[in-house]
Amino acid sequence: MSRKKFAPKWSEQAPPKGSWRSVFKYGDPHGFKHPSRAWYEMIKRDFSMTDDDFRTRRNEGLGCIGLNRPPALEPHHRERFEYIVGRQNVTSDDFSRVRYASGKTTEEILELRKGMIDAVADLVVHPRTKQDVQQIVSYCHEHRIPIYPFGAGSSVNFGVRPVRGGISLVLCTHMNRVLEVNELNQTARVQPGIFGPAYEDTLHRAPELFHTRHRYTCGHFPQSFEYSSVGGWIVTLGSGQASSYYGDAYHLVISQEYVTPAGTFRTLDFPATATGPKLNDIMKGSEGAFGILVEATMKIYRHMPGNTRRFSFMFPSWEAAVDASREICQGEFGMPAIFRISDPEETDRGLKLYGMPGFVDSFLRKKGFRPMERCLCLGNAEGQKDFARNVERQVRRICREFGAISLTGYAARKWEHTRYREPYMREDLMDYGVLIDTLESSVTWDNLHRLHQGVREYITARPQTMCMTHASHFYPQGTNLYFIFLARMDDPEEFKVFHRGIVERIVEYGGSLSHHHGVGRMIGALMERHLGSEQMAVLRALKRHFDPHDIMNPGGQLGLDE
Repeated sequence: MSRKKFAPKWSEQAPPKGSWRSVFKYGDPHGFKHPSRAWYEMIKRDFSMTDDDFRTRRNEGLGCIGLNRPPALEPHHRERFEYIVGRQNVTSDDFSRVRYASGKTTEEILELRKGMIDAVADLVVHPRTKQDVQQIVSYCHEHRIPIYPFGAGSSVNFGVRPVRGGISLVLCTHMNRVLEVNELNQTARVQPGIFGPAYEDTLHRAPELFHTRHRYTCGHFPQSFEYSSVGGWIVTLGSGQASSYYGDAYHLVISQEYVTPAGTFRTLDFPATATGPKLNDIMKGSEGAFGILVEATMKIYRHMPGNTRRFSFMFPSWEAAVDASREICQGEFGMPAIFRISDPEETDRGLKLYGMPGFVDSFLRKKGFRPMERCLCLGNAEGQKDFARNVERQVRRICREFGAISLTGYAARKWEHTRYREPYMREDLMDYGVLIDTLESSVTWDNLHRLHQGVREYITARPQTMCMTHASHFYPQGTNLYFIFLARMDDPEEFKVFHRGIVERIVEYGGSLSHHHGVGRMIGALMERHLGSEQMAVLRALKRHFDPHDIMNPGGQLGLDE
């Protein structure tokens, strides 16, 4: 009789209310995604671990949050905020102060698991309207009280950390509605705190809710879609998984309304103007350093899911996959919506993650697609039926020209089914001292291989560390590389040094500091090196204009202050 294989006791319980884990747990408290058996065995092998290393979870963060740090703001300030927004919308309990001071960086999670947090606000304030925001900003400006805007808390760059106390301004509690769908202009006017699913669902139901002829989609689907806000997408210059067709957050924004210490303004709704540098563009990606986004008018698109054409291919090499991708992007027949290519390591580890049947692997080997050389490509085409069909046809043609074999749309469908679930898995791994994190960088075609090789070499030089890379978010001029690394590591200080080293290599090898996750405080110190002193001088001048007393998300955001 065969002995049953050992399996770790992956967490299956929602975190206790008020616990540290309830803050750092990703997404749904009852949501989990466990590593497959193949992944478990792979991690043990590559990290020199045994079943014994997975018998006891550590640093689970199950204890109740306790700060022993009373709010530093004087009582009369709290009374003023309560007068503006109502007593029930101002809190100072330990859980709220930690909950709204934390994003989802790996460093933050490592610290929270040990009951550590560097900085919290004195008060948490939940404005109900933009008029509330105006009064709050005016009062804080007068009394030099720092304001840290909070959308959904999915920041991966310390973008919400209140390093100077003050208030966390939570926009998702009340300011979370679609205010208008303008079918003539094909736009939606939204509040910043609405989460992705609520926004998308409202657009799908536009005929019932706004009496439109058509159903619509927002076109923006980041991996954090279920637990990120529209305002967060805008102020961090986010990209969704279908950005190659619909555009990044930058392209989706028509106009914005901001409340700043210097005053309130709304940019113009025109489709295009030639009236000099655009303040609308300047405010995108401002990350709360200039003011608070209170409304945005967004492009929307007709929702036509029945026209979606899915595809997936296996290429014989990374070079062939890259060359085919460039030809697709420059072919001028239209772009796929979702399009991804995985390098050899991500391909083979991903096939293990998704449980590739043995006969598929055997088939690929017989066709000459060898492990650690072959590269997976998947995606879809969306839009009008004939358009989507033509894009798919052209993608298939080009992929075949570069030696790829079709895997039908199966891999794309399977990826779509789980694409929002991947972040849950890191909780399981971190319970046993294995972390997973991602850094991304925009790169031009002519520098892609140098960046890919150089950054990977640095990451994999560390013992017990693996690196998987894929490209997505494609343009005629280049793409974006995701460096996903797994490491046996649970020390926040060690991680900080290692993470900074990866960022340094990205800059050294000619990549951008960020493609779509924003800057925050994590990489703010490198902004001047990246942009140059003249461009940073312009940004600092804007900061002084909008925020002369440095109360808007202060403490290194965007590298604008120290």
